[in-house]
Amino acid sequence: MARRDFYRDPEAPKANSVVPSVVAAVRNAAGELLMIHRTDNDKWALPGGGHDIGESIAQTVVREVFEETGIVVEVTGIVGVYTDPCHVMAYDDGEVRQQFSICFTAEPVGGTPTPSSESREVLWVSPENLGALDIHPTMRLRIEHALAGLRQPHIG
Repeated sequence: MARRDFYRDPEAPKANSVVPSVVAAVRNAAGELLMIHRTDNDKWALPGGGHDIGESIAQTVVREVFEETGIVVEVTGIVGVYTDPCHVMAYDDGEVRQQFSICFTAEPVGGTPTPSSESREVLWVSPENLGALDIHPTMRLRIEHALAGLRQPHIG
């Protein structure tokens, strides 16, 4: 399903849904960050997705990271909660979703980087090389917070 992001755009459509979602800042032993090249908006991002009924939020993280990357992870912490009403995502089915994302930290415990229907590429990226990737500003903020190792989770 195609997606168009609107961020601080006065022409953005009004949100008609909120779906709790997660992303995970997964770092390997070399300090590289697990990144996906998304198929829906053609941007680079942390892996993640929507929370499903019947699972804990930690289970959502593990499931979504594996589905999008082929990497099995263990959740290790929380970076923050991101609910900026100035960021909405419009889908081709008419849904316009207000951002509601919880960013977690996680460690890889198995698997092999494997693209999916949601990720055209899966890469381990050194933090110094992130600037070369096309990353949405709200995702870049989560990445910056994750790499900074904030003492308290971001709430905003």
